[in-house]
Amino acid sequence: MSSSRIIHVMFVVILVFGLRYKCLGARDFKIRSLVALSSPNSTYHYDVYSNVVDVTTLGAKGDGETDDTKAFLAAWQAACEKDSATLLIPSDYQFLVGPLTFLGPCKSNILFKIKGNVIAPVNSKAWASKPLNWINFSKLNGITIVGDGTFDGQGAAWWKNSEQEDTDGSKLPSLRPTAIRFYGSYDVTVQGITIRNSPQFHLKFDSCTSVTVVNFTTSSPANSPNTDGIHLQNSEDVEIHHSTLACGDDCMSIQTGCSGIRVHNINCGPGHGISIGSLGKDGTKACVSNVSVYDSNIHDASNVVRIKTWQGGIGQVKSVSFSNIEVSNVKVPIDVDQFYCDKKACSNQTSGVFISDVTYKKSTGTYSQTPVYLACSDEMPCTDLKLINIELEPVGANENDPFCWNSYGDQENGVECLQPGRPPNDPSHTQSPDEKC
Repeated sequence: MSSSRIIHVMFVVILVFGLRYKCLGARDFKIRSLVALSSPNSTYHYDVYSNVVDVTTLGAKGDGETDDTKAFLAAWQAACEKDSATLLIPSDYQFLVGPLTFLGPCKSNILFKIKGNVIAPVNSKAWASKPLNWINFSKLNGITIVGDGTFDGQGAAWWKNSEQEDTDGSKLPSLRPTAIRFYGSYDVTVQGITIRNSPQFHLKFDSCTSVTVVNFTTSSPANSPNTDGIHLQNSEDVEIHHSTLACGDDCMSIQTGCSGIRVHNINCGPGHGISIGSLGKDGTKACVSNVSVYDSNIHDASNVVRIKTWQGGIGQVKSVSFSNIEVSNVKVPIDVDQFYCDKKACSNQTSGVFISDVTYKKSTGTYSQTPVYLACSDEMPCTDLKLINIELEPVGANENDPFCWNSYGDQENGVECLQPGRPPNDPSHTQSPDEKC
């Protein structure tokens, strides 16, 4: 055999054995990875190669008593490092989870699928750091929470005026946490889930863009304090629809920095209706624009649609519409209050948040106190208001005339109390550049 042929044969042999060794090595690595995670000393059996991360495979017990917080964080970390991962909270379990943050950014979009129940602790030790939120999703790009499971904040332990004593004599913090909060995130979807008995707000979006909430439910009693259903602040391009909101405060509250908000097919009640504000507290600047609420039902509430601002604030609320809303047993359906005050007395101030271009159209149903209450500032009158086809009937003998003060605009077919034209001190001309949005 020639030397060149011998060299060729030796090369082929080396190549074959090399490839076999490489394949065996890779297979051995995979086997060793799985064995390490399912060894007798481990409490879970997690497949690192699956795109589905089940919290029970990372140690969550789901018995309603064991603290599963660390297992949830481990599951999040695993899902966050995968492409298009699903974090699964399976049915037929009740997971006790303390305050935690699911932090991004992650490698790809995450599907957070909740089929079981997640409950908050009520012992003071779990809340010793006094967090503002129970479950916090932060700095994510593409996050969907979906399922028919429930987050239960067990808020009854918090719903008293003072700090609550635990069984060992210690106390829960007086500052009650929001149940679920999204912060600084883009492309957020919440679908199908229920949040009940939150200590404070149920669902909050802060500094988020491109948000969809659909088939969402909140459930808390009418006397639960400050338990807003959905709270928005500094968020844009938000659509909330086909959802049921029952709580002890605003079914939905829209704060400063919000624009492009679309709300429709909402069933609200009990609660305080849908509110913009309160805005301008302590002289702050507030800007809200392009808000539309339509095709909704509001019942057993203090208000239907409300705009509330503090004296002394600056900024503007503009381009807002409320249309085709059915009303049942609501105290004051249409409410604008530029003298808002949540304490016994507030000092009179001249500046205020300017309210303009607000339309109320086709609101029908019953009220128990006053059909329309528009209390606008002497120095900052409301302009370009529209009351169109407002047909509200009193419950029993509680018929009262609508109240309008410094409120300018047009009206037709129904309630009439607006002043025509524009005010002598038109805020669109008198606002300084710093006061405008």
